[in-house]
Amino acid sequence: MSDAIKQWDAPTYDSKHAFVWQLGTGVLELLSPRPRERILDLGCGTGHLTRKIAEAGAEVVGIDNSHAMIEQARKNFPDMAFEVADGTDFHFDEPFDAVFSNAAIHWMRDPAAVARSVHRALKSGGRFVAEFGGKGNLKATKTALHNAARDAGYAVSDEIAYRYYPSIGQFATLLESQGFRVIYAMHFDRPTALAGGEDGLRNWLATFADNVLDLLPADKLAGVIAVTENRLRAEAYRDGTWYADYRRIRVVAVKE
Repeated sequence: MSDAIKQWDAPTYDSKHAFVWQLGTGVLELLSPRPRERILDLGCGTGHLTRKIAEAGAEVVGIDNSHAMIEQARKNFPDMAFEVADGTDFHFDEPFDAVFSNAAIHWMRDPAAVARSVHRALKSGGRFVAEFGGKGNLKATKTALHNAARDAGYAVSDEIAYRYYPSIGQFATLLESQGFRVIYAMHFDRPTALAGGEDGLRNWLATFADNVLDLLPADKLAGVIAVTENRLRAEAYRDGTWYADYRRIRVVAVKE
């Protein structure tokens, strides 16, 4: 799920960045959906993991605040329920047994409001299972890109650069303040191969770092990308494949 500023190219996201949902299978196993459970997929994107949850026999609804993502999800899976909704303020008349979220919470600008909305959506004893970027996520990639943009004369402000990458302690404390009991938390490195060979990093930047690239005039763009690639190549390019320095949090919390 994106914040209000982010605009997604959903077909490109589906075709070039399938790793986002494919690498969500581990957190899906942590969810362990059961037949007849009612489950909300928060920040469902183009709907692939929503479908996986449904295949377990659960009744699932996918929400995302990107109209483009929901339109693509409905094209991908026309027999399923997808709705445009804001992760910081969503409402359903019937509560859920679980709320699931993969690679979405770090896009949301008010994590306390997200936690409140999730808590409100759950039944008593319901579970919140999520994975998203944790503290230190993409540190090398962001540093290389921001420095390249700065060297070209375009400073990247904290507001432009914003993503929510908390530590376990920060996120667990936030959830506890909203009435959750955290029963599992993990913070781990996950270097992630990017599709596209030599073009893998620039394709990734075009989708996930457009907040920075959009600052640049057309005549500066290729140069900044090339400098970013050169600064990352020694540590992030191996055997014809670029790797992003992802660091993730997984958490399971129960509504008391």
